[in-house]
Amino acid sequence: MFRTLRILFLSRLLREKVLLLGFVALGMLLWLSSFSTRGGRFWREQRTTTVALKEQQQWLGNRSSIDAAVQKAAGRLVAANTLDGTRLATEVSSLASSVGLRNAGGEPSTKTSNGQFSVHTLNYTIRNADFLSLLKFYVALRDRSPYIGIDQFSLTANPANPAQLSLSLRVSSVEIAR
Repeated sequence: MFRTLRILFLSRLLREKVLLLGFVALGMLLWLSSFSTRGGRFWREQRTTTVALKEQQQWLGNRSSIDAAVQKAAGRLVAANTLDGTRLATEVSSLASSVGLRNAGGEPSTKTSNGQFSVHTLNYTIRNADFLSLLKFYVALRDRSPYIGIDQFSLTANPANPAQLSLSLRVSSVEIAR
């Protein structure tokens, strides 16, 4: 077969030979381009997978220390002091009213659970308050740590009265399944 193709090629005129070689070269360039694209994609996926596996291996290698830290942290929590969604909303509202904040309210809480622990979150907003009252509220929330934690915090000034501030925050609490 190659012998027949060789005889057919050699019997052509020079310009036909150059044209055929150009078509073959163009086909090879297209194939190499496609091959390099696939090879680059494979290389990137291989690097991404390698990095992910190294990270997973690091987490697995530190599993004993992570488990010990979790057990230590869970041992410090008193199950009776953990808060469910309703108790979280009540506690945050009572902390706000205890420092004199009146224009405050929260959105219903959400719950995420893994069976052993439940994490409840509450979006809470305080409007038109002075800085010292908000600072007292923050200190009161901080004192309830680790049972109440602040996940998100946004403080804005009232455009009409810059001395009045609005606070939006997302607080969370951990509940131990009893």
